[in-house]
Amino acid sequence: MNSPIPKPHGPKPAERRRKAWAIGAFGVAGLMLALSFAAVPLYRAFCAATGYGGTTQRAEQPPAEQGSRSLVVRFDSNVGGGLPWRFTPETGQISVRTGQTATVFYRVTNESDREISATAAYNVTPDQAGVYFDKVSCFCFSEQYLGPHETAEWPVVFFLDPALEKDASMANVDQVTLSYTFFETKRPARTATQEQAKPKS
Repeated sequence: MNSPIPKPHGPKPAERRRKAWAIGAFGVAGLMLALSFAAVPLYRAFCAATGYGGTTQRAEQPPAEQGSRSLVVRFDSNVGGGLPWRFTPETGQISVRTGQTATVFYRVTNESDREISATAAYNVTPDQAGVYFDKVSCFCFSEQYLGPHETAEWPVVFFLDPALEKDASMANVDQVTLSYTFFETKRPARTATQEQAKPKS
């Protein structure tokens, strides 16, 4: 007499395929989510390194020597999203020689009855000038706080890299515009310790 054929243990092939497909789908979804979170800082790092989109550069110190060209730098200021700040440069434009360090001030007033924190987005036009616009110091590097009806003056220290003189795309550029837009950040009120540590204007 023939022995009965033993039944295979475990899930059937079709069921195994469904489970494998489900695991693969969840894996792809997880990877896409992770990439979406990584995309913003990676994009910012790319822009900072290349000047893409008019993104300015950061520098520890100015170059040892100045170049031979002078360009006009214009200053633009804006607030977005209904931020109740009055934000203006103290000078509309200056002429600077490449490699020359310049300092300009922006005056800002919180016109509301509450403390507000905000951060500044910034860029330079024309776009190709961004890689040559170096900031040594800027209020845009960190979040800023203003108390009710408080006024402050914030400096920007920068220079234009003399390397721009060798760039053919900059040959006919004699004016660049540095533009800032402040946006309110949703943060809880600062503690008393943070308030005491706040730099005086």
